[in-house]
Amino acid sequence: KLHSDLDKGVGTVKYTLSGDGAGTVFTIDETTGDIHAIRSLDREEKPFYTLRAQAVDVDTKKPLEPESEFIIKVQDINDNEPKFLDGPYVASVPEMSPVGAYVLQVKATDADDPTYGNSARVVYSILQGQPYFSIDPKTGVIRTALPNMDREVKEQYQVLIQAKDMGGQLGGLAGTTTVNITLTDVNDNPPRFPKSIFHLKVPESSHVGSAIGRIRAVDPDFGKNAEIEYNIVPGDGGNLFDITTDENTQEGVIKLKKPLDFETKKAYTFKVEASNLHLDHRFHSVGPFKDTATVKINVLDMDEPPVFSKPVYTMEVYEDTPVGTIIGAVTAQDLDAGSSSVRYIIDWKNDVDSYFTIDATEGTIATNELLDRESTAQYNFSIIASKVSNPLLTSKVNVIINVLDVNEFPPEISVPYETSVCENAKPGQVIQTVTAADKDLSPAGQRFSFRLSAEASNKPNFTVHDYRNNTAGIETRRNGYSRRQQELYFLPLVIEDSSYPVQSSTNTMTIRVCRCDSDGTILSCNVEAIFLPVGLSTGALIAILLCIVILLVIVVLYVALRRQKKKDTLMTSKEDIRDNVIHYDDEGGGEEDTQAFDIGALRNPKVIEDNKIRRDIKPDTLRFPRQRPPVEDNTDIRDFINQRLQENDIDPTAPPYDSLATYVYEGNGSVAESLSSIDSLTTEADQDYDYLSDWGPRFKILADMFGEEESYNPDKVT
Repeated sequence: KLHSDLDKGVGTVKYTLSGDGAGTVFTIDETTGDIHAIRSLDREEKPFYTLRAQAVDVDTKKPLEPESEFIIKVQDINDNEPKFLDGPYVASVPEMSPVGAYVLQVKATDADDPTYGNSARVVYSILQGQPYFSIDPKTGVIRTALPNMDREVKEQYQVLIQAKDMGGQLGGLAGTTTVNITLTDVNDNPPRFPKSIFHLKVPESSHVGSAIGRIRAVDPDFGKNAEIEYNIVPGDGGNLFDITTDENTQEGVIKLKKPLDFETKKAYTFKVEASNLHLDHRFHSVGPFKDTATVKINVLDMDEPPVFSKPVYTMEVYEDTPVGTIIGAVTAQDLDAGSSSVRYIIDWKNDVDSYFTIDATEGTIATNELLDRESTAQYNFSIIASKVSNPLLTSKVNVIINVLDVNEFPPEISVPYETSVCENAKPGQVIQTVTAADKDLSPAGQRFSFRLSAEASNKPNFTVHDYRNNTAGIETRRNGYSRRQQELYFLPLVIEDSSYPVQSSTNTMTIRVCRCDSDGTILSCNVEAIFLPVGLSTGALIAILLCIVILLVIVVLYVALRRQKKKDTLMTSKEDIRDNVIHYDDEGGGEEDTQAFDIGALRNPKVIEDNKIRRDIKPDTLRFPRQRPPVEDNTDIRDFINQRLQENDIDPTAPPYDSLATYVYEGNGSVAESLSSIDSLTTEADQDYDYLSDWGPRFKILADMFGEEESYNPDKVT
C-alpha cells in the first residue's frame, strides 16, 4: 500500500506505478494506493521486482512528491522436488570387493531457496538394492554393503535411489533415479577340466602337424582372466605330440609332431596341464590356478602305401654303357599287418625318363639307351611303388643317376690360336702362355702335357716350355726376326691328357712378326708397314704427299697464268708510250684546229729515249738494249717508221703485231667508229682511204696523210 502525506482523502491525489511487472504482474489502485498481484508468482522464475511509485495532483497532473523506488521480493515455498540431472547412472565395482568399497556418488538438485527454510535440504536413501549396497544420506556416495560379491553368481544390480527435501520430513517432496551397477571380473577362479581323462583315437596315417584332437578346461572368469595355457607334462609319449591354445574357444588343440605307426606302438598316454596366463596375487591363497588331466591316444591301424628304404637313391653309371646293363635297385615294403607285394614303375614326365627301365617286381634299374655324359651328365626321375592288393596306395621316391666320364675327347688349346713376336725379340723370351681344355669330365689330378710336333722340333725358330701345371710357354729361339723375310710362322703344338686311354691333339698356332719399340710394345703388325720408311708413321707420310701435291698444283697454275698473259692484248694504260708515238683519245678539231695538237712533237728527237725497252710486254729473257742512231731534226715521220720497222724485223723478241699506236675508239658521237688498224678486216690487203675525204674538213689532213702513203712507201706495214 502506498500513501502520501498530502493525501487528505478527498480524491485530489492520484497514485501511479512503473517498473518491473507494472501493469502485467502488479497493479495499483489510483485512489487508495493499494498494490495487487494480478497473476501467480514463481520465485524460481523471478525472485524479486523493482518498482517506482509517485503521487500526482489530479487537477494539475504535477507530482506532489518525488518518485520513490521499492522492491517486491517473492517469498519461497516448497513447490519443487529434488531432481537427479545426470540420472540414470551406470557404475561398476570389482567382484569380491570388501564392504564399503566406493561405487558411485549421485547428486540431486532442488530449485527451492536454500536460504529459506528446509525446502532445498535434500536427504538420500535406497529404496531398492539392499542389502548389497548403501548410500550416505548427505553426500549421496554409494558403497558396497556385502563382502565377496561374486560375479559368477550375480553380475548385474539395479539400485533405486531417492532424494527428499525438507530434510526427509513428512510432507517433503522427493525424486528418484536408477543406478545400474555391474560387478567386473577378477581372476578368482582357476581353470578346471570337466573330466580327468580324455580318450582320443588317431589314424596312423595322420600327417605330421595335423590336429588329432581337442580338450578343454573350464574357467568361469571372463576376458583375459579366462585365458588358458595348455602344456604337455613330460612323460610317456609326450615327445610325439604338441598342444596349443585356440584363442577363440580357449581349447587345447593336440597336434602330431612325428608320424604314428600302428605296427610299432598302438597307444600313448600323457598328461596335460591347464593354467591361467594372468594371475591375481590377491587370490593366491585360494590355491593353484591350474588343473591337470590325462590324455590317452589309441592309434588306429590303416592300410598304408609301401615305404621305400631310402628317401633318395643315388646311382652311377659310365657313359656308353651297353643297353640293358643293371645300374642299381630300389626297395619298398608294405609295413601293414597283412603284408602285400609291391610293384614298381617309372613316373614318366618327359623323354629323358625313357633312357632307363625298371623291373616291376624286383625294382632293378637298367639302361634303355646309350648315355653320353657330354650331352647329359645327370638324370633325375621318380619311381612309384604301389601295393598289389590296393593299387591306389602309392609312394614315390627320387632317383638321381650320375653319368661317369670316359676319356674320349682330346684336350685343345683354350687360348686364341694366334699370337705375335717382336722383330727385336731375344732368345728365350716367352711370347705366349697357353692352357688346355678337355670336353671330358676331368678327374681330380688330371694333368696336361705340352710339346712340339716332330717336324717342328728341328726348326730353330720357337720352342715350348711345359710348366707342368697344365700351362706351357711359347719361347723364342732366335735373336731377332725379320718381317721382310717371313711375316708368319706356324707352330704345331701337341697336347696330351693323363686319363686312360690317353688322348692327344695337335694344335697349330700362328705367330705374326710385328714391329715393336725398345720396351717390347707392339707398334705395327700390318703387312703394308714393312715397306714404309723407318721412323715415319702413316699419318706423317700422308702429310708429306699432300704437301707435294699442293706444290705441283701451284706450279701448274703459275705456268698456265704465264701462257695466258702472253696471249693478252697490248696494254692500254694512259701512261704507255710506245716508240714516241703519242697515244690519245681526243678527237682533233680538223685542219682549222691548230691548237688541239702540235704534230711537231712527233718529229722532236728529244722525245726519243735511248735504250728504251718495250713496256707493253715483259720479255722472257734479258737482252741488251739496241743502239739506235739519233734522228736528225726535221726528219720525216715516214723515215722514222721505216727505221723502226727494220729494227723490229731483225729483232727476234719483237711481237708480231703493229707497234705504231692504239687508237681505241672515237668519241661517242663519231660515226667513224674505231680508227685502229688492228681491228681492220683487211690487214694483208691494200686499203682505200678515200672515204676519209668524205668526212668533212676536220679529217682533211688525215686523208691527205694516208693518201700520200702509197707514193712514199709501197710496202705494207705489219
